[in-house]
Amino acid sequence: YTPGVARVCMAIAEDKSKARNLTVKRNTIAVVTDGTAVLGLGDIGPEAALPVMEGKAALFKQFANVDAWPVCLDTKDTEEIIKIVKAIAPVYGGVNLEDIAAPRCFEIEARLREELDIPVFHDDQHGTAIVTLAALRNALKVVGKTIGEVRIVVSGVGAAGNAIVQLLLAEGAVDIVACGRNGAIHRGEEYTDAHRTELAATTNPRDFSGTLKEAIVGADVFIGVSAPHVLDEHDIAAMADDAIVFAMANPTPEVDPIVASKHAAVVATGRSDFPNQINNVLAFPGFFRGLLDAGVSDITPPMLVAAAQAIAERVGDDELNASFIIPSVFDPLVAGAVAEAIVRVVESSKE
Repeated sequence: YTPGVARVCMAIAEDKSKARNLTVKRNTIAVVTDGTAVLGLGDIGPEAALPVMEGKAALFKQFANVDAWPVCLDTKDTEEIIKIVKAIAPVYGGVNLEDIAAPRCFEIEARLREELDIPVFHDDQHGTAIVTLAALRNALKVVGKTIGEVRIVVSGVGAAGNAIVQLLLAEGAVDIVACGRNGAIHRGEEYTDAHRTELAATTNPRDFSGTLKEAIVGADVFIGVSAPHVLDEHDIAAMADDAIVFAMANPTPEVDPIVASKHAAVVATGRSDFPNQINNVLAFPGFFRGLLDAGVSDITPPMLVAAAQAIAERVGDDELNASFIIPSVFDPLVAGAVAEAIVRVVESSKE
């Protein structure tokens, strides 16, 4: 241990970047939460959030051999969370933000990305967006439609809903109506939340201003990341022919998937007891594996799109059907495919 370890210490003292190759930093990430938006349980506190973070860490290790450590913070103060994460960052090669309530999560992620030299990834936003885009790519193939031509309604404008909309826009979606509790986000309305203001400026080209139930009429795609039972059978029947329904509220979806399947061509949920489970575990292990392997500090939109494509392509054309649009969460090859996709994006950006 000593005096040999001093050589490593002095090498890092002269060049801090060497810590990544000479210490556990190269394969270790922090899973950080304040326990304010845990699964469907809400604000249950850091102690009660710990089992979820432990489970997350186990999934990182199982699927991508990433050493993840739960960091459950007993504070809801934005500045304090940022300060603490910055203070512990020297140990970690990346930060996975988890189950932090909106809108605080947006500022925390943005600030940490700006102020740290390691990648910061809010899984509730971007992990959800990646797997949603992957599933939608394949669902659109099943029904023979393209993302640029379909009308999309998103229910829920929190962390997940906002990120889904942004990634769909990057993929080429044109007609998206995002709905909160009070109906469609649209131009002409003043919003105190900067992210809703941005949604109003970048979505809803028809300036629709009605309710979710009104927005769903004639829509091709419904993506729900909101609350149970916000839609019923009548609403799904009012959608366009060959409709796609992603009802991802957990544990109770926005509409009963069995009822939805009577009228929609493709139905997916976040649950394991129905076909087409859309789950973030398909994204985050491989995504961080790729980030660590590539040694990058920034996360870019092309990485998110590439990850979604890698997941979607794990379902071959000969397997693709209305009940199988996204690979199983137990597919051992998904994480490697996602990691390789991230590394390719990084390498191509250097050319």
